[in-house]
Amino acid sequence: MRRAILTGVVVALLASAYFRLLRRPVMTWGSQPEEADGRLPGDELLEEADGVATRAIDIDAPPDAVWPWLAQMGPAPRGGAYTYDWIENLLGLGMRSADRVLPEFQHPRPGDTIAYGRNRMRLERVEPEHVLAWRSEDGNWVWTFVLEARDGGTRLASRNRYRLPTLGARIGMLPMEPASLVMERKMLRGIKERAERLATTTG
Repeated sequence: MRRAILTGVVVALLASAYFRLLRRPVMTWGSQPEEADGRLPGDELLEEADGVATRAIDIDAPPDAVWPWLAQMGPAPRGGAYTYDWIENLLGLGMRSADRVLPEFQHPRPGDTIAYGRNRMRLERVEPEHVLAWRSEDGNWVWTFVLEARDGGTRLASRNRYRLPTLGARIGMLPMEPASLVMERKMLRGIKERAERLATTTG
């Protein structure tokens, strides 16, 4: 009994420290306060969210060199997610990150669907070279990419908004938040690397 109580106290202290000290940097990596706290296109697809992660990166390439990598994202035969494929494939996601533009996936349209494991995502908003927004079939997750042209380059923001309808979902999300940072940071850097290389070869 004493050990169980001690374990509970330690877990509570760690959770408290995470929420007070670490959660905001984890959820807003790379973003400016106005990006993290302000509205972005796609927010209207899930107004009442229990959690919001906004991560961003500067890319030394114009939006037309960034967009192709977003347009083709998804499980094989699409272009993958430019992150740690081996981790995603342990989860059965079938990802193979492409290093080339796939012409057959360059024309996303609202209503297109892809599967991320058990999540089937529907494309809800498409504004080429500006906004790409997916929403899960159950409506509890919206993932939006926003591109903004800046000084010949691109500011790319990735925003995840999600609803956690059960206590189990809320508890399960705690370790997922830092894990998602590891994966999404790799993804954003992967897009940056590919876009900058594409801009160099086509510029």
